[in-house]
Amino acid sequence: MVTLRPWTNEDLWLLHETLGNPAMMEHLGGVESVEQIERRHARFLSGRDMFTVWEGDTVVGSAGFWERRWRDQDVYEAGWMILTKYAGRGLATQAARAVIELAREERKHRYLHAFPNVENKASNAVCRNAGFSNLGECAFEYPQGHWMRCNDWSIDLFATDR
Repeated sequence: MVTLRPWTNEDLWLLHETLGNPAMMEHLGGVESVEQIERRHARFLSGRDMFTVWEGDTVVGSAGFWERRWRDQDVYEAGWMILTKYAGRGLATQAARAVIELAREERKHRYLHAFPNVENKASNAVCRNAGFSNLGECAFEYPQGHWMRCNDWSIDLFATDR
């Protein structure tokens, strides 16, 4: 069972381990520079939408959701990263489900989307296993200036049939 805890200043190392790791960023346009990671860390600290993922007393990754405009609609977008040494244990799916519940509690936007690269089988499986519906392939810009083919996964946060 995983828990999500708000991002803190002590979590900078996790961004270096994930966003600075070529294997972790294979489907996301490549590693980020130290400067990019530090800017992202500052954004995470100033918001309330990013979390560390914990299994017991161990940090195993990060997860979060944030607002974005998608196809002329205000929605939430979700993302998660589990450190390689903890992969394959269902932790990402648990983190995604926890993010869904947090976004649902906001009662602000009806839809939560995730945009994994079409070639990222693991992240697409997380979306499927967490209860998202695949709306099909789309062109998605991440990072800025880098376009990739993604699956547009969505979940209706206001649905009553959960």
